[in-house]
Amino acid sequence: MKSGKFIYKCTDCDREYPASEARYLCPSCSKSNNTDAPPRGVLKTLYDYDLIRQSLTGLTDLKQNCFCKLMPFDDMRSLPPLRIGNTPLYTVNEINGLELPFTIHLKDDSQNPTWSYKDRASAIVSANAKENNYGTIVAASTGNAGSSMAAICASQQQKAIIIVPEAVRLTRLTQIIMCGATIVPITGTYDDAFDLSVKATEEFGWYNRNTAFNPLTIEGKKTASFELFEQLHFQVPDRIFVPAGDGVIASGIYKGFEELHILNLIERMPVIVIVQSDKSDNLVRNLGLDKFMIRSSSTIADSISVDRPRNYHMTQQNIRKYKGEAITVSDDEIMSAAKMLAVNTGLFAEPAAAAAFAGLLSYRDSKRLPDGSSNVVMLTGSGLKDLRSVTSALKTPAAVEPTIENLKKLIH
Repeated sequence: MKSGKFIYKCTDCDREYPASEARYLCPSCSKSNNTDAPPRGVLKTLYDYDLIRQSLTGLTDLKQNCFCKLMPFDDMRSLPPLRIGNTPLYTVNEINGLELPFTIHLKDDSQNPTWSYKDRASAIVSANAKENNYGTIVAASTGNAGSSMAAICASQQQKAIIIVPEAVRLTRLTQIIMCGATIVPITGTYDDAFDLSVKATEEFGWYNRNTAFNPLTIEGKKTASFELFEQLHFQVPDRIFVPAGDGVIASGIYKGFEELHILNLIERMPVIVIVQSDKSDNLVRNLGLDKFMIRSSSTIADSISVDRPRNYHMTQQNIRKYKGEAITVSDDEIMSAAKMLAVNTGLFAEPAAAAAFAGLLSYRDSKRLPDGSSNVVMLTGSGLKDLRSVTSALKTPAAVEPTIENLKKLIH
């Protein structure tokens, strides 16, 4: 790594490593990893916060520099040319015609190039690869991460190799194919694809994008925290509802606000609410338990369907340290939330993203949202990413003769 602006620190043993070479998991802690539990040794990226704090002339200075002092690259020109991040934040004050006693803010990351939050992580990985002369980036994916990496590599003239389980539907591979990435279908699961990508990294020297393996993916995901802070007029929201599979997005949101706190730019942390489907609850269900127990996942929300959440330990640390919260919702609640969201706001979210809104609705129904509170929902992907999931909810009337009388029957 050309830059000496950051180091890596193991979230388990606290060992520190220089960023002079590509680092993934802590070499010491990862030795004991197995397939029965989430991996140990996930690394955290740390900057010289004392130096940054001393050099800051205020929040305006940090903003004008695009928060680059807190990013793991040396030159803004290393970033992809695509417009990534700075996604809209919409405010909702009523649902189904009823005024709300609290405020809902919807962070719409479907506006990223591949309609997904994953573009934030892919952009930072690509920039780091560019500065370190990695021509090939490999990733395991069930669709969204692969689409993201393929598109961003295409924009940067980098080679993308995406390893996918053979069961992944062709519709979820469309963007990968169209962007010219090399797809490697394998017999097996996402975990098998993940493991093969790691072996390929070791064998061929490719740069690995996998979340909860490459620590820079969290650096990409934290950028939404900086945007939220600015979009909310430099105020910290009370709660942020985040969909969770591996827990990487939640860890990224935590990381961004944590750094603002370290730099004395905010006085408190938001309460982050992690939301999972009750059919894929391996992260939420195991929080606080002595022994991790895996249960097979089968949720309609493919993007957060995870058996072994690879960022479990860091997520649990954040929840404990910052008094975070966690909740599960049913697949029926997820699909109902997706429909309510679309009808009330015009935003069509994929099931994984709608899970976060379902979590907020559950809090509302149980009266856990104080009057006057400010609540953010992270909408992490477009419903166009997963049309098959909503097919059962699609109903159209039978065709009629084109007369005004028939039109009247249909609109009343």
